Amino acid sequence: MPPDDARAQVPASEKALADIMRGASGPLAVVGGGTRLLPGEGGGTRLSTAGLTGITLYEPAALTIVVRAGTPLAEVEAALAAEQQRLAFEPPAAPGSTIGGVAAANASGPRRVKDGAARDSLIGVTFVDGRGDIVRNGGRVMKNVTGYDLVKLMAGSRGTLGVLTEVAFKTQPVPPACATLSLSDLDPARAVAAMTAALTGPWDVTGAGVLPSGRTVLRVEGLAGSVAIRAETLAQRLAPFGTVEVQAGNADFTALRQMPGGLASLGTGAVWRIVCRPSQAAALVGALPGAVALDWGGALIWAQAPSDWMPPDLPAGAFAVRVHGAPARTVPAPGPAVQRLNDQMRAQFDPRGLFSGRP
Repeated sequence: MPPDDARAQVPASEKALADIMRGASGPLAVVGGGTRLLPGEGGGTRLSTAGLTGITLYEPAALTIVVRAGTPLAEVEAALAAEQQRLAFEPPAAPGSTIGGVAAANASGPRRVKDGAARDSLIGVTFVDGRGDIVRNGGRVMKNVTGYDLVKLMAGSRGTLGVLTEVAFKTQPVPPACATLSLSDLDPARAVAAMTAALTGPWDVTGAGVLPSGRTVLRVEGLAGSVAIRAETLAQRLAPFGTVEVQAGNADFTALRQMPGGLASLGTGAVWRIVCRPSQAAALVGALPGAVALDWGGALIWAQAPSDWMPPDLPAGAFAVRVHGAPARTVPAPGPAVQRLNDQMRAQFDPRGLFSGRP
């Protein structure tokens, strides 16, 4: 939450939050650190999770952590790093980002291509719905299969169904070694072909993308001996695509993890997030007007564009969201069946329309 936002209500407990919800009459916008708001989001009275902080349970041996939603992501990652653990899905980091915002946005970085999205590591949630009811779903252990899977429903709901107050994640040990392979001067089609070759082979690649500079990068992690062998044999497989450089470390993927901020810093226009099949990426990149970055082996495109630019006709299954610049826009817009399902879900969790502060 921006520190100068005097309009925000900042409950310090779930009970206080539930009382606010039961007494609310106007549109509310749920905000954690305010770092993942899309253009146009945050209208109405802000309801901040900044008073709901702290790690309530961390069991390194069980690979689980339970955290109150307003806890800074940096604090969570520091606690995990002290035990040589991490969040497998590599959430994009920004100063002030909260763990509740990560879950609400289903924010996932380069490692999603191997280990899944935030929703795949999220094992439990507590939230307050639009009626003011405190709802708990999932658990604090990885083996939990009973009841409706509201955990997956809340991941990516962006504050439209309820206010997350606590989240539980499974964690992952940090591997002892990491190597990054890179190739330069590949056109989009060749870059996607190289990433596909790496991802469909036996190398257990944990990241595959193209930086705004045009360099194609691939990552392997694990035990030192295994990483050395896999990096060497993967470099041999990629030799037909050009000269392969191999370096220890993760710096290139730290840069990819900062998207869309890395593109937004290049100019004052808009940044679009385009999700597609990797086989569609090359043609889409060819139609984009500005700098681009690719992730997830080509399934995710970050694109810089003028503020008034709109995507061309997208292939079947692809969609684009404007995440920086002009007001938020999704192309194509949800169809009638999807919109009806969304409306029905919101009616169940927010019958008074309190979260209509979201676009």
